[in-house]
Amino acid sequence: MALERVSSNKAFGGDLIKFKFKSDSLGGLDANFNVYLPPEAKQTSVPVLIYLAGLTCTEDTGAQKGGFLRDASAEGIAIIFPDTSPRGAGIDGEDADWDFGTGAGFYLDATASKWSKYYNMYSHITAELPEVIKESGLPIDWSKKSIFGHSMGGHGALTIYLESLKTNSPFLSASAFAPISNPTKAPWGEKAFKGYLSGGLEEAKSKYDATEAITKAKGPLKILVDSGTSDNFYKQKQLLPENLIAAAKSAGHSEADVNIRIRDGYDHSYYFISTFAPEHIQYHAKILKA
Repeated sequence: MALERVSSNKAFGGDLIKFKFKSDSLGGLDANFNVYLPPEAKQTSVPVLIYLAGLTCTEDTGAQKGGFLRDASAEGIAIIFPDTSPRGAGIDGEDADWDFGTGAGFYLDATASKWSKYYNMYSHITAELPEVIKESGLPIDWSKKSIFGHSMGGHGALTIYLESLKTNSPFLSASAFAPISNPTKAPWGEKAFKGYLSGGLEEAKSKYDATEAITKAKGPLKILVDSGTSDNFYKQKQLLPENLIAAAKSAGHSEADVNIRIRDGYDHSYYFISTFAPEHIQYHAKILKA
C-alpha cells in the first residue's frame, strides 16, 4: 500500500504532510491523513500522537484548527491526523444524516453486513495506518505512541487506548476533549451502534464504551479529559462525563490516573480545544519521553 504525497506545508520548523493510499480496511477506498513531523524528525525517529476528530470532520480539521502544531514542534512529537470515516462507499443511506455514515465512522469495525466492507475505522487506526507508515520509512517511533481526540474522536481515543492495554503494544496515554464518554447510553452512540453493529448495544459495551471498559481496566491508567459546562451536547446528555467519573472511581482508579476536568463556560468548539491543546500535548510528551 504505497503512500502518495498530496501536499506539504511548513509549520513551526516542521512539516505538515498530507498523504493518501488505497485502504484495505476501508474497502479499497482512498484514505487520506495528515502527519506533522517536528524539526527533530530530520535527524531521528520521534514519538507519535494520533488525533481523532469528531463528527463531520476530516483529516484537515484538527491539523488546521486544533492549535497542536506549535507545542508538538517544541516537544519533538509527531501527530497523525486520520480521516473520520471512509469516503464514497456508495452505501444506501450513507449520506442521509450528519451523525451517521460519511464523517461519522465512530472508530469501530462494523459487523452489520451493510457496513462491514467499508466502515472499519478501528482496524484502520490501530493496525493498517501504523503499518503503512512504517513501510513508508517516515521517522516515527511506534514504541512511543499515545492517542487523543475530540467528541466522537474522544470516544475513539479512550476506547482504543483502553483496548490496547490488553495487547503487547499499548498506547502509553490517552486524552480527550468533550468525548462521548458513555455512548451506549447517549443518542449518538445508540444510533451508531444499532446501525453499524449486528449485535447493537450489547456488542458495543465490550469494546466501544469507555465507561464500561474502564471498570475492567487494570491500572495504572494515563487518561486526561476536558469537557465544558456550556457545551450544548453536554447539556443534551450526549457526552456524559459524570458517568465516566463515577465508573473510574468505583473501579478504584485515582484522579491522578484518570483526570477528568469540567471547565466552566467552555463549549464544544475548537476555541475550547485550542485553549487546552498545549496542556494535552505537554501531558502526552511527559509520558512519551519518560
